Amino acid sequence: MNDSTNPPSGNNAPASKTPRRIIVGITGASGACYAVRVIELLAACGIETHIACSSLGRRLLAEEMGITQLDPDALSGGLGERLVIHPGNDVGAACASGSFKHDGMIVVPASSNTLAKIAYGISDNLVQRAAQVTLKERRPLVIAHRESPIGMAEIEAMRKATQAGAIVAPLSPGFYLEPNSIQDLVDFMAGRLLDLVGVDHGLQIRWDKHLESRRVRPE
Repeated sequence: MNDSTNPPSGNNAPASKTPRRIIVGITGASGACYAVRVIELLAACGIETHIACSSLGRRLLAEEMGITQLDPDALSGGLGERLVIHPGNDVGAACASGSFKHDGMIVVPASSNTLAKIAYGISDNLVQRAAQVTLKERRPLVIAHRESPIGMAEIEAMRKATQAGAIVAPLSPGFYLEPNSIQDLVDFMAGRLLDLVGVDHGLQIRWDKHLESRRVRPE
């Protein structure tokens, strides 16, 4: 006789209906447009998006995008119901716990300071703590570093972060798709970042698709 008090296991377990979740961390390196575009795309894809923003990240959004409040609609292009914004210094927030199930984290833009603290296991704010928990839980962590030039300290931090399981993805847009605007460059990198956490976005950033459109067809 089956014990109805025991949860189902193995192949008899019900399929999970938990919606996809991605954490986005915003820090104080220039590149607020990348952060906002990533959030817009995640929201448009129906992803439950959790935002952790450092104090310098808030300043960045204000200075570069005119976003003075972490308003869900302003960050997501009007899809604020799909965003959860956490206090930037609350290291006890849900997304700082290993029991918080999610599908990956993108730190965009990531300052050299944030990169180093993630790499060396130091956490002073929610972005850093959530990133370290993402690593220890073996979930995808993408660090979109935005500094140039980089010194040996940054190179070492990139090495250690990569060894720990992170993907370091410098914000270096490609030009082979013949961009016509700054938005094209932003979309290129935003799409690549979403690729790295397995989110389909529909942006036209594929080299093979570009070649196909330019191929000379026989008459």
